[in-house]
Amino acid sequence: MTEGLLALGIEQLGLDLSPQNIADLELFLQEMTRWNQVHNLTAINNEEGSIRLHLIDSIAVLPVMRRFLPQQNPKIADLGSGGGLPAIPIAIVEPNWRLTLIEAIRKKTAFLQHVRGKLKLKNIEVLSDRVENVALQQSGQFDAVISRAFTNLARFLDLSLPLLKPDGLVFAMKAKRADEEMQNVSMQDWHLLADEPLHIPNLAVERRLLVLTPVRKLPLPI
Repeated sequence: MTEGLLALGIEQLGLDLSPQNIADLELFLQEMTRWNQVHNLTAINNEEGSIRLHLIDSIAVLPVMRRFLPQQNPKIADLGSGGGLPAIPIAIVEPNWRLTLIEAIRKKTAFLQHVRGKLKLKNIEVLSDRVENVALQQSGQFDAVISRAFTNLARFLDLSLPLLKPDGLVFAMKAKRADEEMQNVSMQDWHLLADEPLHIPNLAVERRLLVLTPVRKLPLPI
């Protein structure tokens, strides 16, 4: 199985993955493929090769995230985690990062809990709830929020804001429509820190990672 990931160009991402990392990523793919055939966890085509490409897509964000997250143990929320992309691959490669996977659909959270146990991922928490409810319970608790194909950018930012610490970061995984979606974002409320093109080996589709942070509002003079 390992040769399959290597053939897709995983080494070209420059992540210096250990043999255990690659073995765990392969096991995650096997479990996702198996569950997806029965439970339809994601909209990804069931072909294993397609799912593998989506895994590469998920970990390609890591070099940028490492630049912007200097903390040793950042706390990150994955909104609408679905089948665990990008959170599970990130958790495998970054065992010191703490990831909270928020997903409202119970068959998907059942899979996420299964993978958590199967891979012994002690750095993830799975919440079977709506993002809005988690935001009420864990307001201002996260250093960063990430999502992949969850909703449009403006809606994603609205959902992210209550979860973030004052200097928190949003990592938005986007494709070609990023420019169009940015037009609906109030730049009075958000700073765009980076718009990074992502090269996904063997995937001829444009990928971008937007990094945003909320604008700090100064208190009004009395």
